Amino acid sequence: MIFGQDRQELRQMYVDAWRKAREGAVLSPLEAQIAEVVADHPEYHGAVSGESLDESYAPEDGKTNPFLHMGLHLALRDQVATDRPPGIRAVFQTIQGWASDRLDAEHRAIECLAETLWEAQSQNRAPDEQQYLEKLKRLARGRF
Repeated sequence: MIFGQDRQELRQMYVDAWRKAREGAVLSPLEAQIAEVVADHPEYHGAVSGESLDESYAPEDGKTNPFLHMGLHLALRDQVATDRPPGIRAVFQTIQGWASDRLDAEHRAIECLAETLWEAQSQNRAPDEQQYLEKLKRLARGRF
């Protein structure tokens, strides 16, 4: 397992990767991926300053969890790179073809991922990869 179950430990990885990237330090491949996602989200630079690692970012408070959001980007990028579930790479390329840019395409696709994860969690089951892929295909066809 790359990350422990500790929320603090996971968030600290973002803080450390971003700090090292800004300092020009050598990054591990994972740190480089994290730093790239953080760089893509200047609105979250304050969150990765290390000062608010205990923040709960409760949805009922109207707060977006920047660590969850960036984690979804990392997950999607890994899925596309490994083509898991099979076919996601081609579907994502279709979405990228009509989206305004790569980040726009990712933001649209991670909505499908987040919904799939929420459904699985609320039903206490593993995420359904085929259902997730179907959501992405609908998105690619402009019918989400």
